Amino acid sequence: MATCRLIIQDEVNIKIEGLEVDVRRQLANALKFEVPYAKHMPQYKLGRWDGKVAFFGISGTGYVNHLDVVQRVLQKNNVQISSIDDKRTPINLKFTHVTERYWADQGVCWPKDHPVEGTEIILRDYQVEAINNFLDNPQSLQQIATGAGKTITTATLSHITEPYGRSLVIVPNKSLVEQTEEDYINCGLDVGVYFGDRKMLGKTHTICTWQSLNILDKKHKDGSAVLSLAEFLDGVSTVIVDEVHQAKAEVLKNLLTRNLKNAPVRWGLTGTVPREKFEFESIHASLGPVIGNISAKSLQDKGVLSKCHVNVCQLIDTVAHAGYQEELKYLTTNTARIEYIGKLLSTIKESGNTLILVDRISAGQALAELIPNSTFVSGAVKVKDRKETYDTIREGTNEVIIATYGVAAVGLNIPRIFNLVLLEPGKSFVRVIQSIGRGVRIAKDKDFVQIWDLTSTCKFAKRHLTQRKKFYKEAEYPFTIEKIEWN
Repeated sequence: MATCRLIIQDEVNIKIEGLEVDVRRQLANALKFEVPYAKHMPQYKLGRWDGKVAFFGISGTGYVNHLDVVQRVLQKNNVQISSIDDKRTPINLKFTHVTERYWADQGVCWPKDHPVEGTEIILRDYQVEAINNFLDNPQSLQQIATGAGKTITTATLSHITEPYGRSLVIVPNKSLVEQTEEDYINCGLDVGVYFGDRKMLGKTHTICTWQSLNILDKKHKDGSAVLSLAEFLDGVSTVIVDEVHQAKAEVLKNLLTRNLKNAPVRWGLTGTVPREKFEFESIHASLGPVIGNISAKSLQDKGVLSKCHVNVCQLIDTVAHAGYQEELKYLTTNTARIEYIGKLLSTIKESGNTLILVDRISAGQALAELIPNSTFVSGAVKVKDRKETYDTIREGTNEVIIATYGVAAVGLNIPRIFNLVLLEPGKSFVRVIQSIGRGVRIAKDKDFVQIWDLTSTCKFAKRHLTQRKKFYKEAEYPFTIEKIEWN
């Protein structure tokens, strides 16, 4: 029997020495996955790349969290690991399970101006379950539906891990930085943020975006920043990634597997674990396996989230297009079609606050001109101005906000949305489910939301709807389909 040597280099990375080239190739192929939409990339089109990425290098490098696959390939080839060199810093993690009274028993109450100010902070049963699952699995992911209170969950986890060092909480955008910071402050934690012009150092817990860490690294390398990324991350023992489906981004994956490779506690939370194998394995390699799932349906049954109904409105379009981009351009720019959608949505808004999500800026701008008293928000709008716009719908009754998926499909917390409109939402599971998550948050005067899926009978739109129907069925969101003559 052939033998090899396993080197565990840190909490994430491994190297295997002594393998024949053929076995290394088999390992690379076993951990090679297609990149979504690779066929649209120049290297693929030029024939210089097969559209796949391997999570095991031909040199013998790979990831700790893929060791199960590595072991299977080695066994198939009659190869045994003869020795293990574990270079990780030993750490004895001892976590005690929490109860719903974790904060209350410490005398922590909700602060002034909180909706339930002065009352004890009591964790919900599913939050307790999620927290204890994480504590039992120091490197892991959990799928937790939008609106479940993920931030109080991460605050609890950060507090518990304080004896072992600093915690770093990575979120996808500034609005989530501020929301997370607020919950941490509410719990009395020593917290700072690192984002934009707010760069706080020396705190026990730091909340940031992965983009801000990347910018810091670049600025230090070009000499425009005194502080290095390594210095900034010094003492971090716990890394928590919220909306972890974003970890498929190469920059974030590199941060987790290189700059944060020595953090022994690594947790990820998301409402939508990606379905595409490549995207899932990127997250798996960086953080760990999926160990729990708290679905939107279970929270709807508990009364934590609003129930919903998806109204699929399939506009009958008789035109044909050669490709998807041509079809999408027609669906989002045809003047007569947009005018009809504007009239349709003008009637919907009469039943309560409405959030309309669009793919194209041009469609959003056109609808804003057609729908009375509506406001359009895109990435070009300053964060401060976005907040002011969102505040109008939080307190209003028949307000309309039109926003691009990019700025509003993730992280937006506006409970008083009574109608959520998805204009040509596509076939991405993550985008569709995350978008619906904007609408199912519960409010004092709201326990039901109407979801409007506006699409077409065109070729690609029909294909995408087929995928979304599968998503709706899996999430147990009831839906009906109506075909509409519009011209």
